[in-house]
Amino acid sequence: MAFLRLFWVQLTSMRTALLLLLTLALVAIPGSLLPQRPVAPIRVNDWKLANPAVADLYEALGLFDVYGSPWFAAVYLLLTVSLIGCIVPRIQVYAKALRQPPPRTPKRLDRLPASMSGTTDRSAEEALTAAEGVLKQKKFRVRREGDAVAAERGYLREFGNILFHLSFALMLVGVAWNTLWSYKGEVIVVEGQAFSNNLTQYDDFSAGSAFKPANLQPFTIWVDTFTAKFETGEVQRGAARVFEADVRIAHADGASENARIEVNHPLVVDGTQVHLIGHGYAPVVTVTDPNGDVAYQGPVVFLPQDGNFTSLGVIKAPDARPNYLGFEGFFLPTAVVNEQGPHSVFPDALAPELFVNVWTGAPREETGRPESVYSLTKDGLEQMRTADGKVVTFRIAPGQAIDLPDGSSLSFDDWRRWTKLQVSNEPGLWLVIGSVLLAVLGMMMSLYIRPRRLWLRVTETPEGARVETGGLDRAESSVGLADDVAELAASAGLVGVEQTQEVAP
Repeated sequence: MAFLRLFWVQLTSMRTALLLLLTLALVAIPGSLLPQRPVAPIRVNDWKLANPAVADLYEALGLFDVYGSPWFAAVYLLLTVSLIGCIVPRIQVYAKALRQPPPRTPKRLDRLPASMSGTTDRSAEEALTAAEGVLKQKKFRVRREGDAVAAERGYLREFGNILFHLSFALMLVGVAWNTLWSYKGEVIVVEGQAFSNNLTQYDDFSAGSAFKPANLQPFTIWVDTFTAKFETGEVQRGAARVFEADVRIAHADGASENARIEVNHPLVVDGTQVHLIGHGYAPVVTVTDPNGDVAYQGPVVFLPQDGNFTSLGVIKAPDARPNYLGFEGFFLPTAVVNEQGPHSVFPDALAPELFVNVWTGAPREETGRPESVYSLTKDGLEQMRTADGKVVTFRIAPGQAIDLPDGSSLSFDDWRRWTKLQVSNEPGLWLVIGSVLLAVLGMMMSLYIRPRRLWLRVTETPEGARVETGGLDRAESSVGLADDVAELAASAGLVGVEQTQEVAP
């Protein structure tokens, strides 16, 4: 028991809390320097392949998932317990101080940093009553005993200190809550298509260890139109001006509504935030195989590569027969071909074109392994060539079609815009933000509230009533202390000043 008591005393000391806070900052450094598996699993695999000598050691230490590692959680929990252990006794002491009246009047008021004494033409009772009234008007807690009045204010300063430390502990709880139960997913939705909030629909998804798929709120969002406008003048030409998506929402209870999502103005659906974080172009194409069958038809997402939305993408037709067909190329919203080659000179679709080359090979067997829709796996494929051996490449505009040497064809039917949505739920975010605001409030209270004590004593003498006043600041700043002492003396009717003392500036 003695060891446990000593351990608890050491753990709940402010020195230990500061040491644990520094330790938490240090152990979080690898999470900033190394890729983290919950956020970027592909980057983790690439890093391990590039650094095989230390990859196994880092994996064993949990450096690729720092914030979910046992040692990070241990430091985090110890810091939380230490802070709570520091705060609770201070709260008890503060609560006890609130129940106690202001301290009794010292015998020697002239030894205080600010004091005045003299005579008054009032009676002792009148002087004390007047002084008590002035102190109450200035929000002092007042204690009157016999021939003296004691007053104190500034209790909220210590409350501010406690609030600051308590808010830090609450912030740690909020961050832990958010880390365990939050989730964030991203999905690309083409105009005219919909997204339903379930795991199979996401392109990228990460969640806390306590998250369960059942936590996803069931709803569906249709992206009817996406509007993008760019600056066409000479100044800041091509700069973004408007990005907004008009959507329809179907809730779990069957209700539906229309809404608009804009950049920095997320949509909240059943407690889930939907952010607009990106956009691009999706050419609508039709691929016909040599048998005359439609092997693929619909929009294909192309990913922008620069500020003018030169976009890279692939079109796959795995059902084409007798051979597999794959198309790789660029979508240029405002296409120009010059000495720099084909490129886009403006982000809006003023003169859209596709620049494509063709790959073909034997039909592939279904393996069940996932394959990126943004890259073409070229194993077993070769570039299609003309009868004279030239590689097949072509450019095509909306409304045009190209007949290929093997009898297949590609038509560029139209183009649409796509938008990238980020769907997230952070249940502890409100506690984190609230804790930060409380910490700021507590700091301001501890900095700007001055705890102050004032005393006044009136004694009857043969020459008349004699008044003594004094004041003491419990903080380093003593601005205004002498003025308060003088005002208190004046309220008691001090007329003949015998002694005055105040803090040197």
